[in-house]
Amino acid sequence: MSVSVWSKRNGRRGWPVLKDKSKTKKKIKTRIRRRIRAKIHGTAERPRVFVFKSNRYVYAQAFNDDSGTVLVSACTLEKAFREKTKNTKNKDACQSLGEVLAERLIEKKIARIVFDRGTYPYHGRVKTLAEALRKGGLTF
Repeated sequence: MSVSVWSKRNGRRGWPVLKDKSKTKKKIKTRIRRRIRAKIHGTAERPRVFVFKSNRYVYAQAFNDDSGTVLVSACTLEKAFREKTKNTKNKDACQSLGEVLAERLIEKKIARIVFDRGTYPYHGRVKTLAEALRKGGLTF
C-alpha cells in the first residue's frame, strides 16, 4: 500500500483532515478587524463608533481609544427600541438606533466621530446606521 504525499507530510495515513470553517472565518475576520483598526483611532474629542451585529440585535458604542473607555452606547436590545419596532435587526431598527446614538453623543457635546464598521461591509444595515448618524448632526 502506498502512502500519498499528503499523508507523508503530516505523518499519517488515511483520510485527509478537513479544515474547520468556523476557525477559518474567525481568522479572516480578525485580519480584517486588525487592518481597519490600524487605520482608525478614537479620541475623547472624536471617538470611534463601533458597530456589532448579533443574530438578534445591533449594538453601537462610542469608544475613546486613548483611555480605553466607552463614552456612549446604544443597542436595539433596549426597552425603548423593542416598544417602537417589532423587529430589532432590520434597517428601520438601525435607523432609529443611529438617531438615538446621535442624540446621546450630541448631549455629551461630541459632534465629530470616526466610524468603525468592524468586519461588516459598508452596505445595508451598517450604511443605514451611518446615514442616521450623519442625519442626527454628526460628521465623519
